[in-house]
Amino acid sequence: MTPNMLLQIALYLTVLVALVKPLGGYMARVYEGTSSGADRVFGWLERLIYRAGGVDRDAEMNWKQYASAVLVFNFLGLGFVYLLQRVQHLLPLNPQGMPAVGADSAMNTAISFATNTNWQGYAGEATMSYLTQMLGLTVQNFVSAASGMAVLVALVRGFVRREASTIGNFWVDLTRSTLYILLPLSLVLAVLLVSQGVVQNFQPYQTVELIDPAIDASGTAVAQQVVPMGPAASQVAIKQLGTNGGGFFNVNSAHPLENPTPLTNFLEVLAILLIPAALCYTFGRMVGDVRQGWAILAAMLVIFVPLLLICAGAEQGGNPALDKLGVDQSAGGLQAGGNMEGKEVRFGIAGSAIWAAATTAASNGSVNAMHDSFTPLGGLVPMWLMQLGEVVFGGTGSGLYGMIVFAVIAVFIAGLMVGRTPEYLGKKIEAYEMKMAALVVLIPPMVVLVGTAVAVLGPGLNTVGSDGASKSLLNNPGAHGFSEVLYAFSSCGNNNGSAFAGLSANGVFYNMALGVAMFLARYWLIVPTLALAGSLAKKRLTPTTAGTLPTHTPLFVVLLVGAVVILGALTFIPAIALGPAVEHLQMIGGR
Repeated sequence: MTPNMLLQIALYLTVLVALVKPLGGYMARVYEGTSSGADRVFGWLERLIYRAGGVDRDAEMNWKQYASAVLVFNFLGLGFVYLLQRVQHLLPLNPQGMPAVGADSAMNTAISFATNTNWQGYAGEATMSYLTQMLGLTVQNFVSAASGMAVLVALVRGFVRREASTIGNFWVDLTRSTLYILLPLSLVLAVLLVSQGVVQNFQPYQTVELIDPAIDASGTAVAQQVVPMGPAASQVAIKQLGTNGGGFFNVNSAHPLENPTPLTNFLEVLAILLIPAALCYTFGRMVGDVRQGWAILAAMLVIFVPLLLICAGAEQGGNPALDKLGVDQSAGGLQAGGNMEGKEVRFGIAGSAIWAAATTAASNGSVNAMHDSFTPLGGLVPMWLMQLGEVVFGGTGSGLYGMIVFAVIAVFIAGLMVGRTPEYLGKKIEAYEMKMAALVVLIPPMVVLVGTAVAVLGPGLNTVGSDGASKSLLNNPGAHGFSEVLYAFSSCGNNNGSAFAGLSANGVFYNMALGVAMFLARYWLIVPTLALAGSLAKKRLTPTTAGTLPTHTPLFVVLLVGAVVILGALTFIPAIALGPAVEHLQMIGGR
């Protein structure tokens, strides 16, 4: 790795960690209902929302009521986005006259944005009207992120409360997450992005003359280009801050109108991990011991940083097969060196590797480079970060509540080793809690592996073209083709949304199969998480004794990291061996 690459990685991590405490403390005040400063600006709007929705802010919910509210709200949003796509050709703010979206693609997209996955089987600038982008997709970017944050806060209350039957009010948590956290941060980021050239308008697409005419595949000279317009900056801001990731344009954050400069690249990739990292401090503040939050953040970084370095090193190392042909892949004053295939020259390998690791550590899924063009080990890192369960930072809220579940499993393992009832934050972890935790950690791997197995048995490999001939859905055969399918289900089965884009996924099979994967991976985790919160809230606080395992020490960080990595490794190593591992051996062997 080059000194420049190490400097960029160090700068990114330094700024990220430096922002954890101020933002985390602010979010703790928001959820605890104490003065946060923003309530003096938006307090009137919060009260207006409650009156309009008939919400009693002081009424609390048990875990079943809370879960029902989450599901009903999300399902209504899902249905609305589906209908909006189906009738967008009849609605305003459609200057390009985009037709209605097909039924299977519309369903896949509606599930994708409602579940905070933002998997896209379509090209945004060629499919969605401005109204659909704003009223459908951008709104879901806010509320799906806020839903995850609300579930996290409910789980935290489960640890904080003693012998209580309630865990808060979903409508209050949803409103405060959106109004006091996501909206202000998005406004600031959107203005910064517009200042750097990200488009934000309602103009029709512009036809411009090319300075240097190009030659298309048929040999015809092309002198003009159509440049897409639209309200992109507002969606880009919340897609990153809410760990959504859906691109306004087809090539996502590699598009120069969505991510034009190195500064916007840094701001956007910083925004991806900002809230998930800061929520660790929020967790520590709310449970009354900030060391607990720092311990979880440390565990995340212990996993994230080495994998980021592996990804960056693999890409900078290039392809050994090219060395045998005499190709110079070393970095120098005239070239970046390494594997620059599929990467934007304005970001380089460092900016692309940081983004690839961050977007898959979080359940973000936006891309500024083609993951399908990464080296086998470089592509393995983002794939495995997703397969760990999206708990290394993860989505806004969902990542941390997933990591807390792993912490529950870690203390249970420790309890078995010393022969005493495990405890976490003063609450005994018993059979019911472990059953709920087991559901949370087992459902995503089941969705990923079963989905991949079904796809490679036939339905996900070929389709029938319009001429009646069989057509492959994979752009690559062999190990890399398998990796493309495994990556797709890993992405959707963990609510990420990025892709090895060599897979032609916008067809009936993948739209339905991946839609089911996204649905199960989101809501079958939310329900047991809230059940865990309800069970913990009813328990008494157990006094700390000499036999209590400290959960803020380096030893516990190692135990937590071990639980996450071992479960991820044992679950996916056989599948990885068939894909990235074989491909890497083929690459170094020159085959």
